Amino acid sequence: MTAKIAYDDIEVGTELPAQTFPVTRATLVQYAGASGDFNPIHWNEKFAVGVGLPDVIAHGMFTMAEAARVVTDWVGDPGAVVEYGVRFTKPVVVPNDDKGATIEIGAKVAAKLDDNTVRVDLTAMSAGQKVLGRAQAVVRLA
Repeated sequence: MTAKIAYDDIEVGTELPAQTFPVTRATLVQYAGASGDFNPIHWNEKFAVGVGLPDVIAHGMFTMAEAARVVTDWVGDPGAVVEYGVRFTKPVVVPNDDKGATIEIGAKVAAKLDDNTVRVDLTAMSAGQKVLGRAQAVVRLA
């Protein structure tokens, strides 16, 4: 696969399509099984509260991956992401109800770099709080 977006067609400030991702307790159990991360803060409310959290929280790497989907969906090729990093600023709290939580991701091209690459800055919010800081991806375009 190759990137479907042409470097010459992109301007600094170009916004990527925003996405919202639902997160339920079932989502966390599925992710735990796939990742092997069965830390009880991600599935046991009593344990999570006992260690000072407000409730069960989503895995940080799960949150990071959901944010990256905005970039990979936009560029059309996950292999086009040559660098990606975030800082975890707040947890995504996932209540045990029919709604769970949502993660809202926005992104825009912040800089055009060398070698047909761009830096994309991402914003990740849940329950009105920024959950990822300094979330940036470097993407090689066509």
